[in-house]
Amino acid sequence: MAREMGKGVAVVVGGSVAGLACAHAVAEVGWKAVVLEKAAAPAAGSGGTGAGLGLGAQSMETLARWIPGWGLDAATLPLAVDLNRATDSETKAARTLTRDEGFNFRAAHWGDLHRRLHEALPAAVTVLWGHQFLSFEVSDDDDDDNRGVVATTRVLGTGETVEVAGDLLVAADGCASSIRRHFLPDLKLRYSGYFAWRGVFDFTGKESSDIVTGIRRAYPELGSCLYFDLAYKTHAVLYELPGNRLNWLWYINGPEPELTGSSVTIKVSEAMLARMREEAERVWAPELARLIGETAEPFVNVIYDADPVPRLSWAGGRVALVGDAAHPTTPHGLRSTNMSLLDARALGACLASTPGVSSSRQRALADYEAARMPVVAAQVLHARRLGRLKQGLPVDGDEEAAGFDVRRVATAEEVSQLRQRGMPYFGGAPTSGAG
Repeated sequence: MAREMGKGVAVVVGGSVAGLACAHAVAEVGWKAVVLEKAAAPAAGSGGTGAGLGLGAQSMETLARWIPGWGLDAATLPLAVDLNRATDSETKAARTLTRDEGFNFRAAHWGDLHRRLHEALPAAVTVLWGHQFLSFEVSDDDDDDNRGVVATTRVLGTGETVEVAGDLLVAADGCASSIRRHFLPDLKLRYSGYFAWRGVFDFTGKESSDIVTGIRRAYPELGSCLYFDLAYKTHAVLYELPGNRLNWLWYINGPEPELTGSSVTIKVSEAMLARMREEAERVWAPELARLIGETAEPFVNVIYDADPVPRLSWAGGRVALVGDAAHPTTPHGLRSTNMSLLDARALGACLASTPGVSSSRQRALADYEAARMPVVAAQVLHARRLGRLKQGLPVDGDEEAAGFDVRRVATAEEVSQLRQRGMPYFGGAPTSGAG
């Protein structure tokens, strides 16, 4: 059967933020989208732990197009200041290393963003919840009437196997992407040399408690500032989220933790929690140590990235990689969500004049690759370097080139490297076509 004129169908594997963003982007330019997601239902809202993220100005502008009724300013908090401080673990004294008052990011909660992206999906998008992606096939037939991609899924509620056909397969299936592995079997995730404790402290109804008044005294710009506290060979991140929540991360050097399955997070034992709380009291000021110690259900996130991929499109323009499937990255520089949103925007822009037929689709995917490859490759490598620098680890592959050492007085050039502003394309990345 011939397709409807002017329309293509994108099969999006993964219904996280990257996948829903791709659905918005392709629907915006006239394509249809079917999203395959193994979770049984969308995020319930703002629940969950470790779910803070920072959105740059270009991402905020993009989201305003897709979620016009969100009220982005009301649903996020400003991160106007990027502040790096040094903590003396003996005296607990802190001193400012570098301060950037033109940061211009916004703090959001992952669950809230995901829910609103889902609620705002246009009619051209179908989300199949509870569908676990199994495999895909790509046709060699370049007949313009042939839907050349077929994804096979398992319906988790029934065990039934279902096939979904389209013109384009979009891999938004995360850092352990099975689709990326199909094309790049030798590309492995790379352990960064450190892992993170993460958590969100909910202070609803506790606004005047000792712990909240103490943390606001020690961090007086919460609500408008992204704090990085550096101690010797470790660092912590703290910022406020909408809805009376404080998001924190604490990075710790060490051997690669043992993981089970495909998750990069670890559910921790009481013994692990006890050791973590004891170490927090040794390293950090009492206010931060107490916040960490009293957060409900903190967890361990093992930090990986991967070397930049050689391509973002495959199979004659029938398969595209986006988000963490395309560029697993460490969290330094707040890149993961921002790169995912801008991947989606660029992909949509490149497909704007493409009905899904072979020749025009290949050109569109080549444009997408040309627009995004230089950006994401540079940002992944910079985020890698920034993380190792702040952790006091060797940088740039040179075992003699140690990272930042808070115990000594640093030069202006050394502290300037700690700023988020050093990220390539910090002011905005180019998008292709009408985007």
